[in-house]
Amino acid sequence: MTDTTQPDTDDRAKLVELMRDMYVAMFTTTSEDGTLEAVPMARQEVEPSAELWFITARDTRHVANLSARPHVGLTFSSRDAWVSIHGTATVVDDRAKLEELWNTFAEAWLPGGPEDDNATLIRVDAEGGEYWDSPGGKVASLLSFAKTKLTGATYDAEHGTADL
Repeated sequence: MTDTTQPDTDDRAKLVELMRDMYVAMFTTTSEDGTLEAVPMARQEVEPSAELWFITARDTRHVANLSARPHVGLTFSSRDAWVSIHGTATVVDDRAKLEELWNTFAEAWLPGGPEDDNATLIRVDAEGGEYWDSPGGKVASLLSFAKTKLTGATYDAEHGTADL
């Protein structure tokens, strides 16, 4: 794997850009006994300021975990890229924002709609992250794997880290 030497601002822009097409994250919180608990959650928005929004039910374990331990990890993936984010999550009771972000996917989990008292938002203020990108998709990845096998060289993927 090659490590890029681009400035952090380039890595930040790349990380945010990769996430634009990644809608489902494994949202990881820490339970009372220290166990990491991950649930799939659909991201609603990625703000330029690196805020991420999620719609959830208030009576879930991940919301309970956030009240005492707000630091979270988020992992996203696509066919040829992977993103890992860490940040601080906050439960946000903002009916107008909930209505703005509401969609039919959220309704599958919360059929009462945005008016449901159990529906709430989680805002994650991203603090940092890391990405791995295999430009060129599946074919480029297969070629890179073949190159690795034949030459012993490391897998060729773009990698970067960024403070957000």
